[in-house]
Amino acid sequence: MEGTKEKLWTKNFLIVFGVNFLLFLCFYLLMVIIPVYAKEEYGASTGMAGFASSIFVLGALIGRLFGGSVIERIGRKKLLFIGLVAFLVMTALYFFITGLTSLLLVRLLHGIAFAFASTATGTISASLIPKSRHGEGIGYYGVSIIIATAIGPFIGMMITEHATAFINFIICGVFAFITLLSALFVKVPELSLSSDQKKELSQFKLSNFLEVKAIPISAISFVMAFGYSSILSYLTFYAEEIDLVSAASFFFILYAVTVICTRPFTGKWFDQKGHNFVIYPAILFYILGMLLLSQVHSGTMLLLSAVLIGLGYGTIQASAQALAIKVTPSHRIALATSTFYIFVDVGIGIGPFILGFITPYIGFRGMYILMTILLMAGILLYHFWIGRKSTRKEPANQLDGSAGSL
Repeated sequence: MEGTKEKLWTKNFLIVFGVNFLLFLCFYLLMVIIPVYAKEEYGASTGMAGFASSIFVLGALIGRLFGGSVIERIGRKKLLFIGLVAFLVMTALYFFITGLTSLLLVRLLHGIAFAFASTATGTISASLIPKSRHGEGIGYYGVSIIIATAIGPFIGMMITEHATAFINFIICGVFAFITLLSALFVKVPELSLSSDQKKELSQFKLSNFLEVKAIPISAISFVMAFGYSSILSYLTFYAEEIDLVSAASFFFILYAVTVICTRPFTGKWFDQKGHNFVIYPAILFYILGMLLLSQVHSGTMLLLSAVLIGLGYGTIQASAQALAIKVTPSHRIALATSTFYIFVDVGIGIGPFILGFITPYIGFRGMYILMTILLMAGILLYHFWIGRKSTRKEPANQLDGSAGSL
């Protein structure tokens, strides 16, 4: 923004940032309340209560597959409104749920609506970012999710403790209405497709549901997200086992603060020095943070691991998304965005399930050592699939397929 830099924080970018933040805030608010709600209101078993929460992610996967494939054909703003209207309607339907079956159905459809809306916001944000500041802009955009990740569960747990689930539903309904109202004021750069591009995108084939060029970095992101799922799901149990519950309560706050403080630098470095300059050190920080987490014996060590993991996974997440978009033709950016999030969602989603079978045999420390080894494999995959094929410096304004060219 200073000097001759192209402007990043425009009115349209701020609106999309805010809409995405509120979408993810609702997601996390509901994730923490739904299992308790399902058990207390409908007598669900622990397994079914967890399924009532996680079926939202299944809906999101379905929504991302189809949202990414149709957005450029029907229009970005149109898909955004379809997603936001459906998101508001699904939020309202929580007040009319009569049993566990209807709760599961609403959660599934809510996940699809969420995916439509968030795929649209991700694509629109990429088109609003100047291509010379692509890594920086996507990094800042990702902060909307980081903040929601940090405060959403905290607010949801506070509401659960001091009020009822219906207060949570009301708050999410208000937020959903605000997102829809805000979207009326955003100007969306639409992409004019050639007849060949329209024909290509209308065909029923795998490449119209997943962007092939984005798969390598998305697959690496799956590995990184799988590792992070071990923290999301099992840190509380680990902290109880090693008697560091008080310190663990600050883990995600410190993680978020670290990401927010470093995001301006890492995004600029991505644009100015290339993705290898950012991603290699980020994975190394992530490995060190996970290794330290496996050996924690004090609150200081635990919080230091939060900082290292924030420097690592927090940086990888934004840089990988920027790279997925960078290598993709402009008319397939939405597919690249949805492909990236599909791999991340699957990693976050199946990680706890698989680790739930392994952890009883190796313990939590053993699990985090195993995740350290997994991340080491991840940096090797990155090197052989992407890193060694890249030049040391790739200025953003010379890249094909940059969203800023729209």
